[in-house]
Amino acid sequence: MIRPLRIAQVSPLYERVPPALYGGTERIVSYLTEELVRRGHQVTLFASGDSSTRATLVAPAPRALRLDSTVNDELASHIMEMAQVFERSRDFDVIHTHVGYLAFPFARFTRGASLHTLHGRLDLPSIYPVFRHFRDEPLVSISHAQRLPLKGLGVTWAATVHHGLPLADYPFSPRGGEYLAFLGRISPEKRPDLAIALAKRVGLPLKIAAKVDPVDRAYFEREIQPLLGHPLIEFVGEIGEEAKASFLGAALALVFPIDWPEPFGLVMIEALACGTPVIARRCGSVPEIIVSGRTGFIADTLEGMELSVRRLDRIDRAKCRREVEARFTVERMVDGYETIYRGLAAQAAASA
Repeated sequence: MIRPLRIAQVSPLYERVPPALYGGTERIVSYLTEELVRRGHQVTLFASGDSSTRATLVAPAPRALRLDSTVNDELASHIMEMAQVFERSRDFDVIHTHVGYLAFPFARFTRGASLHTLHGRLDLPSIYPVFRHFRDEPLVSISHAQRLPLKGLGVTWAATVHHGLPLADYPFSPRGGEYLAFLGRISPEKRPDLAIALAKRVGLPLKIAAKVDPVDRAYFEREIQPLLGHPLIEFVGEIGEEAKASFLGAALALVFPIDWPEPFGLVMIEALACGTPVIARRCGSVPEIIVSGRTGFIADTLEGMELSVRRLDRIDRAKCRREVEARFTVERMVDGYETIYRGLAAQAAASA
């Protein structure tokens, strides 16, 4: 019998686990944690106190920082989290962090196995010295494309593990609907303006379910809000998990017109799981996720996106669902992480 592992999962504190509204990283942490518990591992989740989990919860902050108006220094809460995690390193076979390079110094000076899944963009030159200095820390990328900016820095990649979904939470919708969907965050790199322009060109309704962060408020008010008065455009606002599957499943297609090196794009596989094809621009992970002509279309220009909408009748929604069943389930994701955990734990035991 394979021995269960003692695993620490370390989440960012910005959102609860799972998030009440927007929050891709925290959602993946929740999926991973709950499946590991189901498989019999002893899991300790370090996350905000309003999180919900079957694991043992340790709360460095009483509630999600984004929704806590009393917090004026988010770094302080995360430093306390790092201290609480790594001071207990002997309690775990492996510490799995999801907070980026913040954990690197703590992991380096702590005995035991640690692993860092990188959830954000890696194309910012100011971070390169950090990754070069801590190049011995085992890293997991969430797409192959995510790794490219760090090529040549000598970092240690343990694996690429694509995100996965619990399919029961995303029921298949065989018929779809008559509107285009935009789901996520209003920001310049997400290009909601292109989604709006596309809807106007093809004469289809567009429903925008998205949050507006304070840092993007000026962009929203200046660039996007004036476009929302068109009769085809409906701004739904930020929606919770309970509404996401019905929102995506009832759409004709998800429009994902990004203009940045997307590390993964969880909403793409959420849409596909519901049977909804995706129209996306060729940035970051998109070519790894979308099979153009089978689960949607990849188009670089507005004209190409318009042509893609005209060709949506060629996409079999059942094939979109089967793509997720084959490649992007939570079980497949956790299989990948379990393999890494056991390898790192064995190395740490041998070193000790």
